[in-house]
Amino acid sequence: MAIGQVRPAVVPQRRIQNQMYHFLVSYNGWSMSNDSINMSRAFEYTEDSLRQFYKPNGIFDIVQISKIPALFASETGGSGAQVAQVGYINHISRNGRNVDLRYTFDSSIPPIKNQQLEQLFPILGIESFELSRTHWAIKDVDLFRALYENQVGKIVSPKLFSIDNIHSIEDDLLSIMMPFSGDFKEVNITLQQMADSLDLRCLRADDIWENDAVIQDIVSLICRSKIVICDCTGRNPNVFYEIGIAHSLGKDVILITQSAQDIPFDLRHLRYLRYLNNNEGRKNLSEQLSKKVATIIDY
Repeated sequence: MAIGQVRPAVVPQRRIQNQMYHFLVSYNGWSMSNDSINMSRAFEYTEDSLRQFYKPNGIFDIVQISKIPALFASETGGSGAQVAQVGYINHISRNGRNVDLRYTFDSSIPPIKNQQLEQLFPILGIESFELSRTHWAIKDVDLFRALYENQVGKIVSPKLFSIDNIHSIEDDLLSIMMPFSGDFKEVNITLQQMADSLDLRCLRADDIWENDAVIQDIVSLICRSKIVICDCTGRNPNVFYEIGIAHSLGKDVILITQSAQDIPFDLRHLRYLRYLNNNEGRKNLSEQLSKKVATIIDY
């Protein structure tokens, strides 16, 4: 039975977006994409306010849970690999006395050895005994900042462009990745108007000229954006390259297309919005995007 979704306003959104992460520990370690944990161990060592926010009325709120990162660790001395991996929880369902989880690991962050993780316990808000007990907690700590400042799981610097502004996210900024073609003029206008209706800014790479290299402008725009909207229509290689960059940087990416056949095989497991490039089709696209963007921005 799928677990429902409820969203009470208990914890300030600033905290939810910037200072939270899931800490999950298992004696047997974690599989690559799905596993389970006993219901009684869920949200142990978690503040009451956080427990109520993420599980209001005893119901897991997957919308909020999926917004913050997770650190999947193995018990020290357990049967699993003695490392922790960063990822995101994508789905939750009830299975008897257990909670079944589906998740993805962030391949850009290498596994963190237990010995190294233990040194970060004070910074990560983890009690010394927690790595010796299977459980799921939520911590009031900015996981990525803690790892970054302590040079744990450090991202390799690209040679072709800089990602120095990777943490300079502008919460009201959307970016559009689409072919620079007249065929997409009306689509671009539609997306701009959709953003205006939500009091957001929307930029395309050709709207800015801050660097000599075009690719640096594109990457900088992706780094700063809260959401990246990518139009796969026509299978444009530049757009696919930009999708890869956005996914690697952990951005919320919304795929749109005029044809399902233009979604490459490696991305077909992701949801996308299909539209017709006429007045009615663009109107429907705007309505669907408004709902999706509003959910992510958390109006």
